[in-house]
Amino acid sequence: MEQAVIWILGIIAFIILEAVTYQLVSIWFAIGALGGMIAAFSGVNFYVQMAVFIAVSFICILCLRPISMKFFKPRNVETNAQSLVGKEVLITSDVDNIRGLGEGKVDGKVWTVRSIDNSHVLKGETAVIEKIEGVKLIVKRKDD
Repeated sequence: MEQAVIWILGIIAFIILEAVTYQLVSIWFAIGALGGMIAAFSGVNFYVQMAVFIAVSFICILCLRPISMKFFKPRNVETNAQSLVGKEVLITSDVDNIRGLGEGKVDGKVWTVRSIDNSHVLKGETAVIEKIEGVKLIVKRKDD
């Protein structure tokens, strides 16, 4: 019975550690400690309990962790800026990728602008937003 108390304390400690870290690392050891506790209640010696703990923890890590990571994997959240793709931007400063110049205005906001094909886009022209990289609009000159 004393050994079962040790396993119960282990389960509690691993669960607390998991709650603090939230990395799906120690939960597998809590499940392994549950296996060790069941082995302790069945009356086997401590070495067998440790073997059960290690085996159950190892199996959980190998089998359950990949499945659980699919559910807890952070998802990329698109921002409102992604809604600008495909819109037109009025170029307010000549676009020159080599010199790192270029600004444009879209929806009342001024953005840094770069050309997708390294072409020059002159002030006053209209371009189409192809994509966004960081805080830069990547544009293509609008064909008239």
